[in-house]
Amino acid sequence: MRFLSDLWRILRNDKGALVGGVIVLIYGLVAIFGPVFVQVGDEQDASQAYQPPSWEHPLGTDSLGQGVLEQIIVGTQPIMIVGVMSAVITIFIGVAVGLLTGYIGGVVDTIVMRITDIFLTIPGLPLIIVLASVIHTTNPFVLACILSITAWAGLARAIRSQAMSLRSSDFVEAAQLQGVSLGNMIGRQLLPNVGPYVAIHFLLAITGAIYASVGLFLLGIAPISGNNWGIMINLAMAQGALYTTDSAFYLFSPMAAIVILQVSFVFFSRALDSVFNPRLRVQ
Repeated sequence: MRFLSDLWRILRNDKGALVGGVIVLIYGLVAIFGPVFVQVGDEQDASQAYQPPSWEHPLGTDSLGQGVLEQIIVGTQPIMIVGVMSAVITIFIGVAVGLLTGYIGGVVDTIVMRITDIFLTIPGLPLIIVLASVIHTTNPFVLACILSITAWAGLARAIRSQAMSLRSSDFVEAAQLQGVSLGNMIGRQLLPNVGPYVAIHFLLAITGAIYASVGLFLLGIAPISGNNWGIMINLAMAQGALYTTDSAFYLFSPMAAIVILQVSFVFFSRALDSVFNPRLRVQ
């Protein structure tokens, strides 16, 4: 509860972080409840194609006469699901590898770190594009695994460094003398001490995964199925949005949704930074 009280106190003093947190919360609620209350039907009305914003369609319509705002709302869920799942996978692998190798050390550390170095040197985006092209799936979990294929390596290295510094701490040595098991040592002694870094990295992992997943749909590498922001941008560009103003709202609305979410994550992460590092707090 102290964490929540500190976070709320910082949010009250840092309006930018507060606005960012509220917007992130709104996106989360839209992702959960949006498809329940908003539907994108199969009805097509060519006479309503590329209509400007109106009371009925605040962000205009697409080439089929369907509302752009409705598509953005419905498309929020699949993008957020993939982003969060990818971040969870990245955090799990990175933290597990980093803590185990940093604490155990020796040959295990050497072998695993050499493997980690290989993943660090592999160009992440080209590998993701190749894997997505070969697998060609819309399954959120599979896409999340593809997006996190190399993202965990940098986190693992950072966590390993912290684990190595904690290994010689008094509380770790005391736990070793008490015969604490490896699982208990990792979960109760080391993990809480790297929690702040993990929490902030989790937000950054979500933003990176969202960018990457939108890019896969934008490039047409992932199959076009349902509604999401990447597919909207892909279709808008295919319909000539770069060469005509008719579909401008259809192109720039999902792009704006992405930018607003990413900026909000950055501002909210500033509040987490301040919670975990009091020297950064806004007075």
